[in-house]
Amino acid sequence: MKTVFDHEKLTVYQKSLQFIVWVQKILERIPKKYSVNDQLDRSSTSIPLNIAEGNGKYSKKDRCRYFDIARGSALESAGALDVLVAKGLLKEEEILKGKKMLFEIVSMLVGLIKIHSDNLNSKQKRDQEDE
Repeated sequence: MKTVFDHEKLTVYQKSLQFIVWVQKILERIPKKYSVNDQLDRSSTSIPLNIAEGNGKYSKKDRCRYFDIARGSALESAGALDVLVAKGLLKEEEILKGKKMLFEIVSMLVGLIKIHSDNLNSKQKRDQEDE
């Protein structure tokens, strides 16, 4: 895919799209009558959308907020996969790849949040020292 926007260059964004491709195959196997189908579709879709929106924010605080929402959506997606197993709709082995992908996505998002939070904390400390 050719990159046009800055968020497309982020590895975590690319990984989130790979997860979308993977999870789509799972969703096709789960009857729509199960609410977890819709929930998993919405939470997985929320990951790249919030990464893209967050990366476009000017303030580090806003970026962190959107990256944190994306992180929450990734964790929600992992929970939805567990629900599919608990309901007997999938086997644990079938969701393992997706959960590994989500773990990697969450880890990268935590890193982005820490980087931007550290910068916020450093700026706040400098501002306080200047007072």
